[in-house]
Amino acid sequence: MQTLYFAGGCLWGVQEFMKHLPGVISTEAGRANGKTNTTKGPYDGYAECVKVTFTTEQVSLYQLLSYFFEIIDPYSLNQQGEDIGPKYRTGIYSQDPDHLAIARDFINVQKDAPRIKVEVMPLKNYVKSDDEHQDRLTRFPNDYCHIPQALLNKFK
Repeated sequence: MQTLYFAGGCLWGVQEFMKHLPGVISTEAGRANGKTNTTKGPYDGYAECVKVTFTTEQVSLYQLLSYFFEIIDPYSLNQQGEDIGPKYRTGIYSQDPDHLAIARDFINVQKDAPRIKVEVMPLKNYVKSDDEHQDRLTRFPNDYCHIPQALLNKFK
């Protein structure tokens, strides 16, 4: 099993989409690369993200990245849908340098690579989101989500 962290705007939709993908073992809503080890207090530099544990026996990292790019606007800086601000930036984070190299290669081979605003960085800090954010759209399917419903249902 391997783990990668995806930031794609509001984490509710990212988690709902990613958890149904082939090869995904588990997902967890969280925050990446912030300045504290808590979810309490003011915004602290984190990106909302989803921790995705997967098996490469069923899905390649490259395919997982391709799925992720289906649900984000890769050209938007600090915004996805109606969610605006640095915590809604897009990013791919990992503690494995090979994962980051593959993510950079994935972006660099895109015909529009110079326009892509997705950050690819080592995971420096991760905090699990509070329980109210875990599997939010499974529990409350009518909550706001910037990802179109058809995409959310693609792998269900």
